[in-house]
Amino acid sequence: MARYTAKQIEKYQRQKYINFLDKITKNLFRLFRQEETTAEKFVAKLDEMMRQLAKLEKPRMDSEYMQQAQAYIERLHMDTRSDGFDDTRYAEIHEVEMSNLNRLQKLKNKSTYKKEKHRHGERDQDWG
Repeated sequence: MARYTAKQIEKYQRQKYINFLDKITKNLFRLFRQEETTAEKFVAKLDEMMRQLAKLEKPRMDSEYMQQAQAYIERLHMDTRSDGFDDTRYAEIHEVEMSNLNRLQKLKNKSTYKKEKHRHGERDQDWG
């Protein structure tokens, strides 16, 4: 006797994956902001997070933000896996990646704003 439907399980797994992607982006942002972060620390933390992400089932992503976040994290992981990634390379990509993370946050926050029809501007119209 199943307690949960397949749809409920899928929704739970999707939400778990989305929350973990958000967690990764927040951790990356925190790592980039800390002055004492080295390339070695950064790579170790990113590898650990990617191993945990690989354990989760990858759901279908409909949201533009989720697709962009997933692509960004995978691209950054591939860039840091090369043998030439050291402190100088980390310093080179630091500002660029902070900017990219900021763009991701803007994309995420874009969906939280109210629609035009719900703004107070229409309240002042003359319905005559």
